[in-house]
Amino acid sequence: MNKYSVFNLTDENSFHQKALEVFRYQAKNNSVYKQFIQLLNTDIEKVNCIEKIPFLPISFFKTHKILSDNNPIQQTFFSSGTTGTDLSKHHVTDLDIYKTSFLKGFKEFYGEIEQYTILALLPNYLERKGSSLVYMIDDLIKKSNKKNSGFYLNNLTELSKKLNKLDKKGEKVLLIGVSFALLDLIELNQFQLKNTIIMETGGMKGKRKEIIRTELH
Repeated sequence: MNKYSVFNLTDENSFHQKALEVFRYQAKNNSVYKQFIQLLNTDIEKVNCIEKIPFLPISFFKTHKILSDNNPIQQTFFSSGTTGTDLSKHHVTDLDIYKTSFLKGFKEFYGEIEQYTILALLPNYLERKGSSLVYMIDDLIKKSNKKNSGFYLNNLTELSKKLNKLDKKGEKVLLIGVSFALLDLIELNQFQLKNTIIMETGGMKGKRKEIIRTELH
């Protein structure tokens, strides 16, 4: 299987076909997943649509090493641990395809990264090691090649001033923030931004009462 072929999808049908190909690859090469579907008595040949693909429980990423090849692990990402002390682990043996995935995904929905100033408000993530989100945003910040792009920990006043300044100058800004920190920001200052996209992620992380997404937005 050509790993990079997943980035050459042209329509919904090609997505469905590639998803089934990826399923069969994982069923053959991922020992944990292989055993899982065997215990489910899943006949691989009868999985002929994506609705029939068995999903590996997320809890397995806490208790098992989930890999589909024997290549050296280049990076291990960890979950935030909000729901408990046991962290899920995502082992990556090919960082190139990992980067290609999120960069192509970004370009598909937002366009070229170079047109944006990236402002990241991710306090909970910056305070711990092994965050895949920090890894991705750090790469986007570097590729944006904008002097104002960067991470913000708890300096909401500086971030507020920078947001207003960049927006008034007509610069395209992507503000990505964890939910509770974005709420802290808008409680500090009210905004009327015309050139800023806000990307919310991560939930409340125990810092605030959980609310449904429509209420948050």
